[in-house]
Amino acid sequence: MQAASRESYAAASQRLEEYVRGADSTALATTGAELLAVADLLRREVRLRRALSDPARQGADRSGLLSSVLAGKVGADALDLLGVLVAGRWSAPSELLDGAERLGVQALLASADRADELGEVEDELFRFGQVVAADPQLSNALSDPGAPVAQRTELIGMLLTGKARPVTVRLVEAALAGFGGRSFSAALSRLVELAAERRDRQVAYVTVAAPLTAEEESRLTNQLSAIYGRAVAVKLTVDPTILGGASVRVGSDLYDGTILRRLNETRNALAKR
Repeated sequence: MQAASRESYAAASQRLEEYVRGADSTALATTGAELLAVADLLRREVRLRRALSDPARQGADRSGLLSSVLAGKVGADALDLLGVLVAGRWSAPSELLDGAERLGVQALLASADRADELGEVEDELFRFGQVVAADPQLSNALSDPGAPVAQRTELIGMLLTGKARPVTVRLVEAALAGFGGRSFSAALSRLVELAAERRDRQVAYVTVAAPLTAEEESRLTNQLSAIYGRAVAVKLTVDPTILGGASVRVGSDLYDGTILRRLNETRNALAKR
């Protein structure tokens, strides 16, 4: 987001955190779902998105327009939050859409936090991402932009309903819609990171050739926390093809100490001789 959009989102985010302090998990989940439903509306209705982010209109006028469109369709809490959102200045209509999506996601994460389930939701999102990545057919089915969103959403329901928390399912659906303009897999990863951030943790993606023991994982977590100066949530992937060692990615930092990398470097060096 550009500066004006960041300021507008910050104002709505602050209002959300004020709301979070007095709301229970059920109310937060309902509001989050309503916010994401409005984001879906903005994604479909380009003219409405442009009107609600038009800098030539006063903020109160834009909020009034939104209220007239959504009257009786969302709760008062969601309408209040969206009113703050659209009253701000937005650098582009697409950034208003991003703001609405992000606000809905944060409300859902807050509901999981209030229910003391945020860690579980974070793990469910990560594990589902792994399942999809390991199945090319499933990955293609969920990522295919040519397939109707309703059809792909139905598939998500078949896969996750009763097996994951409702908040997780709704967040996966947000990823399916292209949260933040990302691909499905990238959106899932970003949602994992946002869940970790709400728990004041940094995500470390670790790939190993064989499963770690509980003691090894604990030691790795402590080492990474010491390096980054904050709690770290380690997300493990087992990939025998790396042969040994480990790959660790934290934000933009990547350490690749795998045997596969060393073999590839040796092979490339020999090929240049």
